[in-house]
Amino acid sequence: MALIAMAGLPGVGKSTIARGLAERFPGVLINVDDVASALVRAEFERSFATGLAGYLVAEQVARVNLALGSHVIVDAANSAGYARNIWTSLAREFGTELLFVEVVCTDLAAHAARLATRRLPAGQPRISFDDVVVAYAEAESWAAEPRWLVNTTEDVDHDQVFADVQAALRGY
Repeated sequence: MALIAMAGLPGVGKSTIARGLAERFPGVLINVDDVASALVRAEFERSFATGLAGYLVAEQVARVNLALGSHVIVDAANSAGYARNIWTSLAREFGTELLFVEVVCTDLAAHAARLATRRLPAGQPRISFDDVVVAYAEAESWAAEPRWLVNTTEDVDHDQVFADVQAALRGY
């Protein structure tokens, strides 16, 4: 079993890559934004607390599924060290492999266009490219977490991404 945690700025293609991986790995896909948006639909105010709650609910769902022996893919920005620590600790708790799949889009115009046209779950606000620039500035640098980089500037071959991730996961 493996724990795969997506990472990257809004609009780079994390969810698309996560869905592609979930179609190929027998396991569970958990989207942190969907959890946080559900809290907002339940009339909780959008705040740091609802975002954190999204991560904590995702952590618990991941824990249950790892205990069942399932692969887990977590779709989240994971831009803060505390967020990445959730998955690092969970992998350690279960003695399972952890791989962060960091998704980037190095073409700024393409990234901005994606943000403007992407479909969002109910309750999730549209994010501007200016918001992404701020998020990039606030993102914490990576420590020693194992990660695989995927650049979505060009069309992505999901079978190749799967093969690369599979190769990066020694025990898969």
